[in-house]
Order: sequence, then structure tokens, then C-alpha cells
Amino acid sequence: MKLGILLTHEHRLLSVAAMLDVFETANRFYVEEGKLPPFTIELLYNEGHDISSYTGYAPLVPQKDDYFDLIFIPAFKQDVAAALQFNFVWIPWLQQQYNNGAAVASYCTGAFLLAATGLLNNRPATTHINAEAAFSQMFPEVQVQTEAVVTEKDRIYTSGGATNSFHLMMLLLEIYCNRKTAVKAAKLFSVDMDRNRQSYFGTFAPAENHGDELVRQAQEQIKKHYGKANTIEEIITEIPASRRNLARRFKQVTGMTPIEYLQKTRIEAAKNLLENTRQSIMEVMLESGYNDLKTFRTLFKRTVGMTPKMYRDKFSGQMV
Repeated sequence: MKLGILLTHEHRLLSVAAMLDVFETANRFYVEEGKLPPFTIELLYNEGHDISSYTGYAPLVPQKDDYFDLIFIPAFKQDVAAALQFNFVWIPWLQQQYNNGAAVASYCTGAFLLAATGLLNNRPATTHINAEAAFSQMFPEVQVQTEAVVTEKDRIYTSGGATNSFHLMMLLLEIYCNRKTAVKAAKLFSVDMDRNRQSYFGTFAPAENHGDELVRQAQEQIKKHYGKANTIEEIITEIPASRRNLARRFKQVTGMTPIEYLQKTRIEAAKNLLENTRQSIMEVMLESGYNDLKTFRTLFKRTVGMTPKMYRDKFSGQMV
């Protein structure tokens, strides 16, 4: 099988290194058993782009008549929107390859380039949990599955942030090789194959430089008073706008209602307390602005994907 890895402009080196490591390892498994390696791996770049050096590979400029069975799009560095502008040149080639029968897989924020091809329209997709809002806004026709670790439909694959890409690669090893190879690789790379959501890796860090001063004032008031006020009305009472007008503008700018924003702010505060203090769950609940333990646990689990205790066990460092 011919596997192509795009060296996109501003790609993350770690993404490409992980791809090479996993699929070179799968090839080695086969060779050790006296079999032919299943993958021919090629690194691809476009003329005019700076390319990174990878030992043992001579990157190639893809041609129109090239055929690939599987194509990988790595994650981008921080400024995804800017990187996307430099990588539009890949779009017609990716469309052609897919129409010729290739499967296409994106890692993390590489989903932005995949979505720009139109191939994700009306199909499920995931990306880095912290990039989900921007992704949904930029590509409204994509069926974004925020919590998903991996998505797959019609030879189109996406994975969530960072280490979630290993779960995608294990899936592809199972599809293109066999279950035995996938499990062997998972053990070698210490991949827990039972991960089924990425929501607990997210951080609520909303933008405040959007240019709407009224909404920014509301955000500031929520940030200051989320732990003391009982309702959103108490927090935004001094904002010089009607509730209806503020709610409309707030949703337009942030993608959520003021109430949803307040809940996310409180849950994020609770996460920080669970990570960095030894306060009891009850104390965390009260300091985050809640006064009913059952409600707090329900909202926390719905938002984060696990209970407050499970979250503390995973991220507080107390297990070390």
C-alpha cells in the first residue's frame, strides 16, 4: 500500500514523526515474520514551501498521475488560519486522490485543511478540543463531534488532539493490516485502546479580542462574579443593553449563550481547583458557584466526561 504524508506549510514535526514511527514499526513487524512490509511511505511537499529533513526520506513533489492508497495530513502549528492560507494548493490534489480511491486521514488541526477540500461536508469530524469552536464556525457543513477521539466515514478519517492521533493509527493498522498488528503496536507505543472521548483534555479559554465591547464587558463580569452570583441576570445587570440584545450579540460573538458561558466558566474553575488544590469536592463546588452537589456532579460529568473525583485522580498528580 502506498502511503503519502503531506509536509504541509507550518506542519507540526511531532505529527510527522509519529506517523513515520508507527508505520515504519508496522513494516518492521512484517519483516521480522519474513513477510513483505505492507506500506511504501513517501513524504510529499509543494514547491516553494520550506520542508523539514527526515532521515532516510527524500521528499517528493506529487504529480497529477500519482496514486496513493492512504494520505495523511499532519497537525498545524499555532496559527491555523494563517497556515491554511498557505496550504490551499493541496486542495485540488487531495480531491483528485480521494476521487481516485485514496483514503484521507487528518491529525488534530490538520482537519482544517481536510475540511477546506469539502470532503468532510455532511460527514463526521473531530479536531483538537480547543479548536472545535473555530472549526465549527469555519466549516458549518461538517458534522463536528467534539468529544470524539477518532471519526471515520467513506474513507475519510479524523483524530482529536495530540495523542489521539495514535488511536487513529491503531484503527488504520487494524483496517489495512490486521487486529494482531494493531494490538502489537498499541502495546509497543503504550496506547490505551479504550479511550473513547477527549473532552476532559479541553480548556475553556474564550477569546476576548473580538471587537464587541458590550460582549467583552459581559465576559469580564462573568469572570469576576461567577462564584458568587446565583443567576446570569445578577451578573450582567449593569451591562448597558437589554437582556435580549445582549444574548443575541453574545451568541453571535462567542458561539454560546451567556448562561452556557457561565456554566463553562464555572466548570473550568472547578477543574483548576481539582488540579491544583486539596479542597474537598464540596469546597470546590461552592467556590465554583454551585450549591447543590448532585447538580454539580451531573453538569461536571456532562461537560468534562468524567466525575470530579475521576478528574482529580487523573490530573492532580496525587497518583505519582
